[in-house]
Amino acid sequence: MKLRPKCFLHFLCLDKIYCLLSVRNARALAYYFHLLDVHRKNALNDLQFYHFLHYVTDLRKDEIMLVFDLLDWDGKGEVGFDEFYMLVCIIMSHENHLEKQFMYRHSHHVFELLDIDGGHTIGLAEFNATRFLFNIKEEDLSRIFKDFDISGDEQLNYKEFKMFTIFCIDRQQRKQKEKLKKQELADKPATDMQTTVV
Repeated sequence: MKLRPKCFLHFLCLDKIYCLLSVRNARALAYYFHLLDVHRKNALNDLQFYHFLHYVTDLRKDEIMLVFDLLDWDGKGEVGFDEFYMLVCIIMSHENHLEKQFMYRHSHHVFELLDIDGGHTIGLAEFNATRFLFNIKEEDLSRIFKDFDISGDEQLNYKEFKMFTIFCIDRQQRKQKEKLKKQELADKPATDMQTTVV
C-alpha cells in the first residue's frame, strides 16, 4: 500500500515511537474527516470510504472493501472517526516503514482488526487476506505460524500474536543497530584520512 503523491496525508506526521498523530495533526484529520462526511452523519459510508482510499492509496477495490468491512466493527455500514483515525495511522505507519512498530504498540486493536471472523484467533487465511495492511510478505506467513503457533491449532491467539509483534520489534531494532554500525565503519576511514592530512 502506497500513498499517492500530493494527497493531504503527506502533510501529517506520525510519532515514531507510539505511532500516533500529534494533537494538532489529529485535529487537522478531524477537520478533513468532516469535509469528507457530506451527509453530516459523523461517519463515512462505503462509497465515501471507497473514494477516499482510492484517491489517497494504490489499493485495489477488493482490498478497500475488505478494509471497510474490517473497520465497520458494529456492522452499521459506516466508519466513524475513531476507525478512520486508526486507518490513517496504519497508512502513515506503512508510509514511514513503521508497520511492525504499529503492530507492537497497538497489538490488541490490530489483533481485533485482523480477526475477520470474530473467533478470537487469526488463521492463516485471515492473515493472508490482510497482510497488505502491514507489509507482510506471503512467504513469511507460513514461517510466522510455524514459529508462533505454540498451541499447534494453526491459529494465532492474542498471546501468540503479541509474541510475534515483540519478535518483529526485536528484529527491527537489531537491523537498525547493524545499519548504524556499518555506517559508523564507513564514516570512520574518512575521518582517519582527514586527521592524517592535517
